Amino acid sequence: MFAFGLGHGELLVILLIVLLLFGGRLPDLTRSIGGGVTEFKKGIQDDELRDHFGLMATHINAP
Repeated sequence: MFAFGLGHGELLVILLIVLLLFGGRLPDLTRSIGGGVTEFKKGIQDDELRDHFGLMATHINAP
């Protein structure tokens, strides 16, 4: 038994119904999720670079 007292069979039926209802939209959904993850990683990398170069600039400008 899993969450809410559902077994393997019930979860499989629910999964099949979801696939039938939203199957045509799944490629677009996964594409948008992938794009969001890419943008998130790019934002983190930009912040890390900005922090790194900001620290370098303070060391260079220090008397």
